[in-house]
Amino acid sequence: MPYVQDTLAALRRTSPAQDEFYQAVEEILLSLRPLLDRDPRYRANNIIDRIVEPERQIMFRVTWIDDKGRIQVNKGYRIQFNSTLGPYKGGLRFHPSVNAGIIKFLGFEQIFKNALTGLPIGGAKGGANFDPKGKSDNEIMRFCQSFMTELYRHIGPTIDVPAGDIGVGMREIGYLYGQYKRLTGSYDGVLTGKGLKWGGSLVRKEATGYGAVYLAENMLRAKKESLEGRVCTVSGAGNVAIYTIEKLYQLGAIPVTASDSGGMIYHKTGINLETLKRIKEVERVSLEAYVKEHPDAVYTPVEQYPEGRNPVWSIPCEAAFPSATQNELNGEDAAELVRNGCKLVCEGANMPSTPEAIDVFLDAKIAFGPGKAANAGGVATSQLEMSQNASMHQWSFEEVDRRLREIMANIYISISETAAEFGEPGNFVLGANIAGFRKVADAMIEQGAV
Repeated sequence: MPYVQDTLAALRRTSPAQDEFYQAVEEILLSLRPLLDRDPRYRANNIIDRIVEPERQIMFRVTWIDDKGRIQVNKGYRIQFNSTLGPYKGGLRFHPSVNAGIIKFLGFEQIFKNALTGLPIGGAKGGANFDPKGKSDNEIMRFCQSFMTELYRHIGPTIDVPAGDIGVGMREIGYLYGQYKRLTGSYDGVLTGKGLKWGGSLVRKEATGYGAVYLAENMLRAKKESLEGRVCTVSGAGNVAIYTIEKLYQLGAIPVTASDSGGMIYHKTGINLETLKRIKEVERVSLEAYVKEHPDAVYTPVEQYPEGRNPVWSIPCEAAFPSATQNELNGEDAAELVRNGCKLVCEGANMPSTPEAIDVFLDAKIAFGPGKAANAGGVATSQLEMSQNASMHQWSFEEVDRRLREIMANIYISISETAAEFGEPGNFVLGANIAGFRKVADAMIEQGAV
């Protein structure tokens, strides 16, 4: 399709060396052909060229002092991609892999993910190539304060409301928020993922993991099936993975794996959630510690991974939840999942499956929930936190969870009906991409050339 290749060629010229961003754009654009062929308004209004360019790209130096008194320097980013539907909304990622291309891919995906929630929020993403691992609380605090000293002038409760992501939990949000308040003298709902004592929402920590499982529940219910008794594999050991595992247990499934940057755990009888939470949320140590308490579990360090493979996806399962990071599940992994009888894959992470893996899932006609639909629960609950801040109220856990479950059910209906509308029932990649794009593009047309 010439418009796809022309768009990608233009991006490679103007935004070089951003492979993850090109991948995200190509995946979206290839799905849009049926819509663009049907409705000439999108080409007439040049929506494609407009939507792939961020409205604003902010890059800044972050200097901070470590515990030895040395000045350290990192790069900070905020990509405000699209505000058509509402204030910019998207997380901050602190990880050594962060660069402009990673942030742009995440921000681009966020546009359509946020649109699918049905809530009034635009798409953005931000972060820094700072690694919180091995840093003291004081070092993290000083970094966050320096980061916010640069960022605060670009955000606001009706402008841009960042949240957490990899490397940015409630501790980091607390330090960032304290500095924002110190600089502005204003107690705004300008960040989400806050502590419950100072404006946070119940369920926010659990939301992305819970939401992925709720979407899986809806996909299976449409086939008159359920998660009850199903063996599930989960990658990751952060909030998304931990609370995916928690919700799977609540719905009667058996999650048997978890992984981190050091390796993976396979516990055939089921991951012990209490141990996992303590290791990762309290002690903040490697998963290798898990086998010391559960000798019947198997730990595989990354040094022993087969070349180019993630052994999490070699464990036989009926449902898989990639919940760690981008491109963690490739074509070979996908083929092995299908051979081993996997019937459902639901992406808790952002773009965890490569294009080759997605092709395998679609060809096998298994239930595949793409990340922009499956992991939308986190940003949806962030918006619910914004609503609570605006009204100066805090809702109960049950109320927020009920709203989250309803939002994920509505996302399933939207992507399912859109896939059927364009002649590919069950292709939720096409359904999610068209449904999210169409909502944003229609609003862009209605708002004129801005």
